Amino acid sequence: MNTPSASLPGGTWNLGDLTVTRVGYGAMQLTGPGVMGPPADRDGALAVLREAAALGITHIDTADAYGPRVANQLIREALHPYPESLHIVTKVGAVRDEQGGWPPARQPEELRRAVHANLDGLGLDALDLVNLRLGDARGPRPGSLAEPFETLVELQQQGLIRHLGVSNATTEQVSEAQSIAPIVCVQNMYNLAYRQDDELIDDLAAKNIAYVPFFPLGGFTPLQSSALTAVATRRDATPMSVALAWLLRRSPNILLIPGTSSVAHLRENVAGAGLPLSDEELAELDRIGR
Repeated sequence: MNTPSASLPGGTWNLGDLTVTRVGYGAMQLTGPGVMGPPADRDGALAVLREAAALGITHIDTADAYGPRVANQLIREALHPYPESLHIVTKVGAVRDEQGGWPPARQPEELRRAVHANLDGLGLDALDLVNLRLGDARGPRPGSLAEPFETLVELQQQGLIRHLGVSNATTEQVSEAQSIAPIVCVQNMYNLAYRQDDELIDDLAAKNIAYVPFFPLGGFTPLQSSALTAVATRRDATPMSVALAWLLRRSPNILLIPGTSSVAHLRENVAGAGLPLSDEELAELDRIGR
């Protein structure tokens, strides 16, 4: 397996004392339909994870709620024992119900249980980075994060977590978290058309804090943009490639975690993130969200 690869698009970024490739991999799509149950092709899912490592990717994003437990079990089977260069980021704060929903689970005991479930599932003694998932399936919601975040700080002090971040968070919640303990990343929805966090991204960049966008093409409701389609057509590339390349150029603190259950699509995403875009194309794409 490779060490952190500066040859991957975007090079590397430091999450505290952890060096990761800016192009990472998100494990959510390795599970069954609706992020529930096992994959139809288990061998194929394992092959994707091994290919990600072989490509030099050193940032894998997961959660015990994916499956639930399925994504973590696949990561462990494919990659354990993990090379020192590989860093697995997980999140807590939501579970799955029988209907496939994502109800919040942010009471102290729920968070402790989730951290231990991630440790057990991944086969680790300590988690590199844990994001506290806030809000709900509709997006961020206002309110104090003090109690759940302080619970994670306690677990960090016990040596079970190395670094902390927040996910699905408002700007006010990001500030509140920083007032309690250092964070190394924010993971929110952001893409060409959904630009609510522009100011936050720039503020975090000035503080050397990573921003990790999820749903780079809009997630469950893919963005429809004639400008994106036009640039992709001219470049003989996919819209996803253009969207990923734009994100890498948007700010140096943006880290990518596109997910896929296909080795071919994984390679396409990695190559696509390095797609060269002209200043004119960047301006054309920038107008989508303005």
